[in-house]
Amino acid sequence: MYYNSNNDSHSQEPWDRPIETTGRSLDNEYVPDEPIHSRKKKGRGGKTVALCLVCALVGGLVGGVGATAATGGLSGGTTTIYEGERAPTVVNVAQVNGKTLLTAPEIYASFVGSTVGITTEVVTTNSWGQPVSAAAAGSGFVITNDGYILTNYHVIDGAQSIKVAFVDGTTYDAVLVGGEEENDIAVLKIDATGLTPVIIGDSDNIKVGEQVVAIGNPLGELTYSMTQGIISAKDRSITMQNGEVMNMLQTDTAINSGNSGGPLFDMYGQVIGITSAKLSSSSSSSEATIEGLGFAIPINDIKDMVQDIIAHGYVTGKAYMGITVTTVPESDAQRYGMSQGALVKSVDESSCVAKAGLQKGDIITAIDGTTVLSSAELVEAKKEYKAGDTVTLEVDRSGEKLTLTLTFDEDTPERRAAQEAAQEEEAQQEQQQSQQGSSDFFWPFGGLSPWFY
Repeated sequence: MYYNSNNDSHSQEPWDRPIETTGRSLDNEYVPDEPIHSRKKKGRGGKTVALCLVCALVGGLVGGVGATAATGGLSGGTTTIYEGERAPTVVNVAQVNGKTLLTAPEIYASFVGSTVGITTEVVTTNSWGQPVSAAAAGSGFVITNDGYILTNYHVIDGAQSIKVAFVDGTTYDAVLVGGEEENDIAVLKIDATGLTPVIIGDSDNIKVGEQVVAIGNPLGELTYSMTQGIISAKDRSITMQNGEVMNMLQTDTAINSGNSGGPLFDMYGQVIGITSAKLSSSSSSSEATIEGLGFAIPINDIKDMVQDIIAHGYVTGKAYMGITVTTVPESDAQRYGMSQGALVKSVDESSCVAKAGLQKGDIITAIDGTTVLSSAELVEAKKEYKAGDTVTLEVDRSGEKLTLTLTFDEDTPERRAAQEAAQEEEAQQEQQQSQQGSSDFFWPFGGLSPWFY
């Protein structure tokens, strides 16, 4: 299904393993006001000094000629301005084989047509409860010749409509095939054939210090821009705005709003990452800014997920528990005499945890021996398992220590939708009970956002 650089064909098999450039500044050397013949320095150091002096002298001569020409012009002479002649640069569309290093212009010429601008319409509610339509923009790239496009989940999250545009001006309405919020990827489909897909590379092979380039739509207006930089670091654990912790490639390639979802290429012309985030901050006291910190999702981390989304509409095999939880922080645990951990706020009665005996109000303190001190830690621990795996949960139930055994369900869109609906219904019931001044469950942790999974 994906374009394979090794056999130059399309295959139903999984993907094969198939900048700012900081200039260096040299200070001018100090030359004392003394005759050159008075210098006694010998050897290699003397040659270096002499070379600098020659350069300074040549510069002085050129400056003198320029001054003479300008003076001559003022006195009626002829001023000549010389224009350089440069042959036009010819850039060919390169054959990407994973073995030949390409130039940035060659990569751009080969794959700017594979990069798309994405615009979405999102309907939100204003402070008066009225629906408001807003537009958002991002980037994406073609991964098959029949119209599948990869982007970030946050680019299309909540979109009522999605449009994609190519560099030649062609636009298409796109449909969402599926997405994976935890890993910030989404697959779109447009009704098109004969497209040029990118070549998928191997992000494990990229080395720190190697050059990379990105193509995208910064600010949603500066469309199809290319930026260049290096890989600054690998395996960075970055906490995203939604609270998810993701493994990222760090790069100093300029990544700005609107670049999200675009391709990050190595210099062999292969995509090794999805540009996703930029760390930018300022200090009110020093007005210092953070620049040159961009992040991309390693392509190897999401290859199989993309295959699943195209085939099934979601990522198969993910573990699902069917609960909502919130954190019992250490301070509240001490205050109320409770265990620190993930407190269960609701349980899907048809889920694996219900069958295992987990109840609302239980505090999960460990999973398979791994200590759990917060809901976030439980979320991270669950990522290590797949549907069908069996684990033990250490639970505190009103001071009683229990060990429960469960076998994970599979996280499907249907289960997730049912869980979201149940959570919304329970939230409404709790709000009504709160307004009436009663509750069927003592809840000391008001204001904490629950996690569900």
